[in-house]
Amino acid sequence: MMKTFLAGAVLALGLVSSAHAQTVSAGTYNVEGTNLDGSAYKGTATIELTSETTCSIEWQTGGTTSNGICMLYGDAFAAGYVLGDAVGLVVYQVKGNGLLEGAWTISGKDGSGTENLTLQQ
Repeated sequence: MMKTFLAGAVLALGLVSSAHAQTVSAGTYNVEGTNLDGSAYKGTATIELTSETTCSIEWQTGGTTSNGICMLYGDAFAAGYVLGDAVGLVVYQVKGNGLLEGAWTISGKDGSGTENLTLQQ
């Protein structure tokens, strides 16, 4: 009886842990965001996985291309990037179903913008 209970408890913990695990998929994402002044922008971002928790990312928005590295930690997904001479940081929350909701900032500027990525199907 005790062995059955322990086996059930271990199985239940495994199911709870896997239910909360978030992933980010490689692929092309639609980008919708707001600039530091509140104006909207759109574009695409392409994520290429380099390991289970790391990746490279390229954004194409408004005729501008920027490249960066990214990392998954729990339900947080962060990317550092270069845009011209500036360095930027974006932090997303992994919402599941291919949706990442985030905020970003860039060196030399005050404030932050928002950005959502949605995996193209």
